[in-house]
Amino acid sequence: MPHLQFDINRKASSEDKIFFNEKIKALFSEVMGTGKDHISVSIREHDTYNLFIGRVEDNKEGVALVNADIREGRELIQRRSLALGFMGIIYDIWGIPHQNIYVTFTEHKGEDFHLHERYLASWQDGEDPLSD
Repeated sequence: MPHLQFDINRKASSEDKIFFNEKIKALFSEVMGTGKDHISVSIREHDTYNLFIGRVEDNKEGVALVNADIREGRELIQRRSLALGFMGIIYDIWGIPHQNIYVTFTEHKGEDFHLHERYLASWQDGEDPLSD
């Protein structure tokens, strides 16, 4: 059950958050070869000067920090595609420049992700962990 966490120094409308969530789930599902029902998304809004990246000179342009907790086993090309996809969606919706976005992946064994009915197994390409 990936937990995709997005910290932005923007105020976002409910409509933008709902649209963002749907775009992120669709991207993750496509890139990672999995279903959507187990994907969790957190969006946290911060004031202008509550987020920093060393190379960002003007926080007013926007800053986004992304932490993606995912199951281990994905290839670098998948993680890179996902990171660039996150950046594109963040830019398209909130106008935060790509160079002001930082993405970190944390990988876990499937058994580290728990739903009420069960924990998830190790990742396999094309699987939908809630379908069986």
